[in-house]
Amino acid sequence: MKQKIYIIEDDPALQELYTYTLENAFDCRCFSDGRSFFGFIAGEKPDLVLLDIMLPDNDGFSILSQLKADNAEIPVIMVSAKDSEVSKVKGLNMGADDYITKPFSVLELMARIKANLRKNVKPTDNIVFGDINIDLPKHQIYVNGCQIQTTLKEYMLLCLLCTNAERVVERETIFAEVWGDHFIGETRTLDIHIKELRRKLAGAKSNVAIKTIRGVGYILT
Repeated sequence: MKQKIYIIEDDPALQELYTYTLENAFDCRCFSDGRSFFGFIAGEKPDLVLLDIMLPDNDGFSILSQLKADNAEIPVIMVSAKDSEVSKVKGLNMGADDYITKPFSVLELMARIKANLRKNVKPTDNIVFGDINIDLPKHQIYVNGCQIQTTLKEYMLLCLLCTNAERVVERETIFAEVWGDHFIGETRTLDIHIKELRRKLAGAKSNVAIKTIRGVGYILT
């Protein structure tokens, strides 16, 4: 199931840009004002909110204040053409988790969203996808209820893929998250680890598959 991203933005062109950029990876829903947004989340809460500051009914700071008062656990990225330090500090002090200034690149937006979603995973949580259950506190992986043994890199790699299940994870992202931004070595290192993970999942008769998206990365399905 895709994670839900709710976008509060009154500009139709920007709504279309957000949807086009994010709809393959996330379940996106756009709102033009705070009233319609709060009316909807009463029944279905998002995993993250993109919040513009300049809105027709009230400013984004007011919406942020109300949202965090009732749903402090939902990460919020404020989006604004205002690049002043005062606006950024105000938003962050009021509880915003991040702040991005227009214009921004698609890659930056995706990176900010993924980073904030990762931060929102509690260390006591288990990651579950299909028949895979990753016990984060114990650093143990179970498939069909049976523990499988992995190396540290295999464990980190499977955690990343499960956290982003049914979404393509780019090779560059995997190297940055699992091996570090300054990894120097054979790029086939990743392919070897993927091959070994596939072997172990198949040995445990998992119904989950790691698929290769050639030239891009991998996706867990």
